[in-house]
Amino acid sequence: MSSPTVIPVVCALIERDGRILMAQRPPHKHLGLKWEFPGGKIEPGEAAEAALHREIREELGCTIEILHTLPRTTHAYEKVTIEMIPFVARLATDSAEPHPHEHVALQWIEPAGLASLDLPAADDPIVEAYLALRR
Repeated sequence: MSSPTVIPVVCALIERDGRILMAQRPPHKHLGLKWEFPGGKIEPGEAAEAALHREIREELGCTIEILHTLPRTTHAYEKVTIEMIPFVARLATDSAEPHPHEHVALQWIEPAGLASLDLPAADDPIVEAYLALRR
């Protein structure tokens, strides 16, 4: 039996004024209505950083500056395995305000409140790594 294909996915923990931007998934998508860090799949031949910039423009209509990376993690859902590639970022100085082009809602949340959100399981280790960095 062959091992499952691992799909590389980038996500951004966009910081502003001590808060993180969270996006709520549409109800009709996998993991509908869960809150997530915005981002998406890396296209073949695309660098992770380029994919993140593209996804943020498409999903939120804004531009970011990447500050640093967090550890990559892999999570196996029932039908798909993803490799999460998280980046900590901030809005670029000339960026438009984020707008939910593909999400139901956006919210800025204190890092301590991340654990209270209904997040996809793949985001849990990212939250842990981010909070550990802030200690």
